[in-house]
Amino acid sequence: MAPQKHAANAMEIDRLATQLAKDPHSKAFLPLAEEYCKVGMWEEAVSVLEAGLKLYPGFITAMVILGRAYDQLNQATKARAVLEGAIKLSPENLRAHRTLMRIYAGQGLKQEAMNSCRVILSMNPKDEEALSVQASLGVPELEPARETLSPRQSSPVGQESRPATAVTNHPDATDNSSRAQMTGHLQPASVKRATGHAATIAQLESWLRSLERQRRDRPTSGSKP
Repeated sequence: MAPQKHAANAMEIDRLATQLAKDPHSKAFLPLAEEYCKVGMWEEAVSVLEAGLKLYPGFITAMVILGRAYDQLNQATKARAVLEGAIKLSPENLRAHRTLMRIYAGQGLKQEAMNSCRVILSMNPKDEEALSVQASLGVPELEPARETLSPRQSSPVGQESRPATAVTNHPDATDNSSRAQMTGHLQPASVKRATGHAATIAQLESWLRSLERQRRDRPTSGSKP
């Protein structure tokens, strides 16, 4: 590191350390830890981050930096624990997945490493580090590429979808056809019933007229022969 750059970092570290000493409950611990990381002071970064996270649990940015610091100190178990906690709170945190991807790959956890690769490559398909880890795991392409298939291509063989405009699938067409069939079957019966009813009425009227004529023609009891 250039002397001027180192001097600038040293001054910033001194300023932030003083600020944190005056107010231990401030969030100055985070930029202070970042400055420690820039100059490779990983143990100092871990110290201030652990203290800060006791006051601000669930502070995702601090958790991610702490995980990286643990990783730099070859404390993979601690790094995994804090970073896995971070992605539970923020599933698409790329910085957390990047460190986890390296840890998983180094531990031979292929599936876990691929899961982190997928998150990174979903955001940046050309990410060189993720592509390199993916290739080292023996996975040339990610499975989501299959999602580019059209609905017709992705449908099972022999189960192609029928056109949506098919007449047989239209509910009105089905109802009309059913009504037409029902009407065709019922109409002759109804005509027969109507004809039979009219014939019965006509027969009754004829019978009543016949009785009336017989009543008029019959002699009354008081009439002479």
